[in-house]
Amino acid sequence: MGITELAVLKWVHILSLVYWLGGEWGIFQTSYNIVNRKLSMDERRRHMETAYRIDILSRTGILLLFPLGFHMGHFWGVQPFGGWVITACWVLFIGWLGLCWSAFIFRETDRGIKLTLIDERIRYVFIPLIVICAISSLFGEGPFLAGTAQKWFSAKILIFAFLLVIGLYLRFIMREWTMMFRILAQKHDELVEQKLERSINMSRYVAYLYWIGICSVAFIGATKPF
Repeated sequence: MGITELAVLKWVHILSLVYWLGGEWGIFQTSYNIVNRKLSMDERRRHMETAYRIDILSRTGILLLFPLGFHMGHFWGVQPFGGWVITACWVLFIGWLGLCWSAFIFRETDRGIKLTLIDERIRYVFIPLIVICAISSLFGEGPFLAGTAQKWFSAKILIFAFLLVIGLYLRFIMREWTMMFRILAQKHDELVEQKLERSINMSRYVAYLYWIGICSVAFIGATKPF
């Protein structure tokens, strides 16, 4: 039978999901040391650096999942767009991924913060767009097919959009961490320490919801229940 295009797409899709879910767990565990006041500031900054290095792989997985799913959806007959539309989708997302990596490379600079803001603004457009497409398709009025055993695709995209909203919130938090660590690197500031601890504690609760959503997306994609 040989190696097919669809099989390769499935393989990369699985890897992307693993890096997404595993990366979020790694950041979750690292956050405990980021707020540990018993550690020196240099040690805490090293854990912060580790969190960023883990996070970039998770972000890469997230951004790859949509074009991969969109591409496979054409093979499965749940979305009618092929040819140049799929090519355009890949070009756009590879460009977006390049922006994401550039923001990571320059993360400790004002330039990195500006690139991160651009990345976030793209999400302000992309998230509502796919929410509208997914909901309208579930009611048979959107761009994706909604016949028997086809609605799972739109449902999966809708949950994925919700997860991007959570991810956007977590990005706000990590950018806030960078700004607070700049202050703490200069001097001890109790108010900043408390704000950092509250920020990380809140993000941990959000992370539980995030993991449930990721597992739900994986389940729908694997079982295609409706």
